[in-house]
Amino acid sequence: MAYYAHSDKEKDKSQWHLLKNHLEDTGMATATFAKAFYAEKLAYSAGLLHDLGKYASEFQQRLEGYGFKVDHSTPGAFEAVKLYGSSVGRLLAYIVAGHHCGLPDWGSEADESSLDARLNKKLNDYSAFSEEIDLPLTGDLLFPKIKTVVSKGFSAQFLIRFIYSCLVDADYLDTERALQPEKATFRTRCYSLQDILNALDAHLEKLSKKANEKGLTTVNRKRAEVLACCREKASYPSGIFRLSVPTGGGKTLSSLSFALRHALVHGKERVIYVIPYTSIIEQNAGIFKDILGSENVLEHHSNFSYSLESEIESEYAPDARQKLRLASENWDMPIVVTTNVQFFESLFSARSSRCRKLHNIANSVIVIDEAQMIPTGFLKPCLFALAELVTNYRSTVVLCTATQPPFEKLLPAGIKPVEIVDDPLGLCTALKRVQVYNIGDISDKELATRLLGHDQGLCIVNSKKHARLLYEKIKGEGSFHLSTRMCAEHRSKTLKTIKERLGDRKDKKVCRVVSTQLIEAGVDVDFPAVYRSMAGIDSIAQSAGRCNREGLQSEGHVYAFRPEKHGLPKGWLSRTAALGSLVFEHHADPLGFKGVEEYFTTLYEIDASKLDKESILDAIREQEKQLRFPFREVAEKFKLIDDNTCTIVIPWDGNCRKILAEARYSQLPGAYIRRLQRYGVGVYEKEFRELVGLGALEVVAGQFYVLKEEMFEFHYSEETGLMPFTESMFLNDTLLI
Repeated sequence: MAYYAHSDKEKDKSQWHLLKNHLEDTGMATATFAKAFYAEKLAYSAGLLHDLGKYASEFQQRLEGYGFKVDHSTPGAFEAVKLYGSSVGRLLAYIVAGHHCGLPDWGSEADESSLDARLNKKLNDYSAFSEEIDLPLTGDLLFPKIKTVVSKGFSAQFLIRFIYSCLVDADYLDTERALQPEKATFRTRCYSLQDILNALDAHLEKLSKKANEKGLTTVNRKRAEVLACCREKASYPSGIFRLSVPTGGGKTLSSLSFALRHALVHGKERVIYVIPYTSIIEQNAGIFKDILGSENVLEHHSNFSYSLESEIESEYAPDARQKLRLASENWDMPIVVTTNVQFFESLFSARSSRCRKLHNIANSVIVIDEAQMIPTGFLKPCLFALAELVTNYRSTVVLCTATQPPFEKLLPAGIKPVEIVDDPLGLCTALKRVQVYNIGDISDKELATRLLGHDQGLCIVNSKKHARLLYEKIKGEGSFHLSTRMCAEHRSKTLKTIKERLGDRKDKKVCRVVSTQLIEAGVDVDFPAVYRSMAGIDSIAQSAGRCNREGLQSEGHVYAFRPEKHGLPKGWLSRTAALGSLVFEHHADPLGFKGVEEYFTTLYEIDASKLDKESILDAIREQEKQLRFPFREVAEKFKLIDDNTCTIVIPWDGNCRKILAEARYSQLPGAYIRRLQRYGVGVYEKEFRELVGLGALEVVAGQFYVLKEEMFEFHYSEETGLMPFTESMFLNDTLLI
């Protein structure tokens, strides 16, 4: 009797996908993916085991069209424990049982979805597998030689996730090759890291020549020194590196140069650039695409899509767009640009779709840009995960920031970051382009007067409400507002105008901007004067990076101030602002190395118990000796952003209205979700309910809540975005960004 893995209604049954072929081919592919971390034998076994349940006659009848419901994942898990015991067998059981529905918790028999319960359930007869499949002998299956970084349990659950990733990707790809061969052809690799590095070097050479022609400034000389250090240290052994470069020191392209060279020296597969905000990603990814070629850069975050229908991504030919869209599933690309949320949450996820990419993080160079912005409440799990990647998965990590926190005090024993720059303190001193002042308490009226006294000035505040109220006091020609009450497309247009006004050096134009902290990191603007509502020293340093960025003045001026009550929300912001004030009291240069060190040391000491606020590490350790892990519980807790918002679509421009019109009559409106994300504004749940109650929203295609055109005219400002017009919106207007 022939056994099949998948049916194909368009083909004769004799051409269906044979189960034996699927298991063996998936096993080989899984093993190939696991070579990066020396787990080939375990991975091969996972591939053979994963669909053993399809040997049940009921499953074969299901392929014929009969309505049987068959559990085809649990049989392989059961066989794993039966053959290989409670150690290796249990490890494989998690992987095999979860290859469709996600990694299960160990749980209990009372929870039907738990691994414990599934291993004790009644199964269909699948014994026919023994006629076709030869499973490896017990003695051949041992744990790979992995070093314990945090605890044996932390390393074991990490290994489970990575082999799981190999299996999920291999299973999907083998099925795709059998059922959608035309789609599979787009996955062929055709990139060269050497060619990509050559393109970067050529671009850097052009920048150097241009700088020489204009006359070398101190900033340009120091940027050249940073680049030289990055090129030199690229040959160092794999590990964790620090790149401590003040804002404006050229760390983006220098870190990329290090990463590409290091990858070539050590045979690594790709560079993964991890960035805190989508607003920075859009800028950096754009730079990388311009230099390295759009076809070599995968941009993977919530605001970007390689949708085949989209006209937004018209820079891509259809074939290139398809290749990039498929690569977003498993990150099989030379350069990946992504967010903290996407990267770290994937490392602790239980879902197959999110875990699929993990094995391609192994044997990579990972640049954590603005590393100080890893959320403090998850700092320990994130750092321990990075340590695990470096120790057991052949990855290199670069912690890249202008204000380097003392991470070495939190990393596991024996792991010490290597500084790339030869003299960070000297570099900081040489690149000091601003003087920072604490001007104390100040009213909105006085602050507005100060801003109006500058032809060009930036003020960064801690809440949307404060930004809106302050902007109202300075509005006029050349004044601008930025916050997340504006949709992303609106913000991008405003930023473009701001940059154009700042960039015209011959005809200096008035440009006064009030913004929330979204402008702090990665947004390339250069103001002669910056005002910053009191905050943590890292935030003030980021703000200072928007002042005299190119060193064209002898000295820029940054003014920290304590705002009126509505300008400083309670909680985390209040605590970090208080610590920031203390650093100003203790240090003449609060942004110097000693000031930064005091700030982070004090912050981590005060919040020591909150560096793993959801007790992720304790949950993993609880029953680690028995390999009983709460994968789904951990994934549910590991959320870097508390997102209890609902998105409403703003019909901002003709393109948005066109997309909505297409979605309204489409049979697949879900295909338009990503295309509309740049037109979304997040509102809190209570605000959303009030908007619905007021009749302010219309529902398009059954799933998009859109601000009605008649409401848009009165409640969405061309200057400040969505205006508060419900009780909750006024209350929540005090929240950050």
